[in-house]
Amino acid sequence: MKAIILVVLAGFLSLFGGDLHLFSAPNADGKITPAMIEKAFEANGFVISADTEMTGPFTKQFGGSDFTVFNLMTVIPKKEAASLVKSHPDGGVFVPMGVGIYQRKGESDLHVSVLTADAMKKIAGFKAPEFTKIEKEVFATLKTVLPKATKHALSGTSLPAEGKLVTRFVKKIDVNNWKSDKDDAEMMIEEGLKPAGFVLSNFTDYQFMLTENGEESPFDFYDTYSICKLKVIYTVAKTRPEAAAFAPCTLMVYKKKDAGEIVMGFPGVYNWMSSARVEDAEAKSVLLQAQKDFEGVLQSTIE
Repeated sequence: MKAIILVVLAGFLSLFGGDLHLFSAPNADGKITPAMIEKAFEANGFVISADTEMTGPFTKQFGGSDFTVFNLMTVIPKKEAASLVKSHPDGGVFVPMGVGIYQRKGESDLHVSVLTADAMKKIAGFKAPEFTKIEKEVFATLKTVLPKATKHALSGTSLPAEGKLVTRFVKKIDVNNWKSDKDDAEMMIEEGLKPAGFVLSNFTDYQFMLTENGEESPFDFYDTYSICKLKVIYTVAKTRPEAAAFAPCTLMVYKKKDAGEIVMGFPGVYNWMSSARVEDAEAKSVLLQAQKDFEGVLQSTIE
C-alpha cells in the first residue's frame, strides 16, 4: 500500500514544472476555504505561524480587490526545518515557508501556490535532502484537502535572476556581549520596518522550537520575522498572484555559538521576478523599491 501511495504521489508531483507548484481546485461554491487548508497542514504536523486574509486590507487601502479569496499562509515543517537549519543555518529563510491561496472574482477555481524543492535549493544556494522531504509533505497535505486539484500551467521556466536570491547582512559583535547586541539589532529592525512601509505579520523564536524537547542547538539565538509590504502584494497580484508563495518574506536573524557575528538575511525580490516571471513594469518597480527599503533597514543595524 505504501508503495502505491508513493507512486501516486510521484505522479502528482510530476504534473508540475518550474519554480512554483500551483494547485487549482474547483471551488465555484466557495466550500474550500483557507481555514480548511490550515487545518490540513496542522493535521500533518506543520506549525501554522500565520494565516493572513488580504482582501480586506486590499479593499481598505486601495478601494477594492480582484479576489474573493487571497490569503498568505506561513507554515513550518517542524522536523525537517530543524534538521535543515542545524546543518545549514541560512535555510532559515524558509522557516516559515509561504503558501499562497487565492481565487479571483468570477473564477470557479481556487489556487494554492508553493515553492518547488528545486527552487528552494536554488534560492538557498545549497542542496539538502530536507527540501525534497518538505515538498513531499506539502504535496501530501494539499492532496488531502484538494483531492480534485489539477495542474494549472505556469508560463514556463524561471526568468534569469536580476540580483542575489538571498540578501545577507553580517553584524560584527563582541562574542561576550551578544545579548545586548541582539537586542539592539532587533530593536533597530523592528523600529525601521514601519517607517519604510513594512508590516511585521509574525515573529518566531525559532530557538525555542529547536530546543523545546531538550535538544541541543548550535545557536545562541535564532529568530525569524515574517514581513510584508501591502502595496507590493497588491500590485504584483494583479498579474502574478502565484508570487504569493513568496509573501510574507522571512527574515532570519541568528548567532551561532562562539561566533562573533549576527547574521541577517531574506529571500530577495529577485526571486519574485524570476520564479513567478514578474515582468509588469509597475510590479517590478514596487518590488525593487521594497528591496532597497528592506536593505536600508538592515544596513542601519550594522553601521
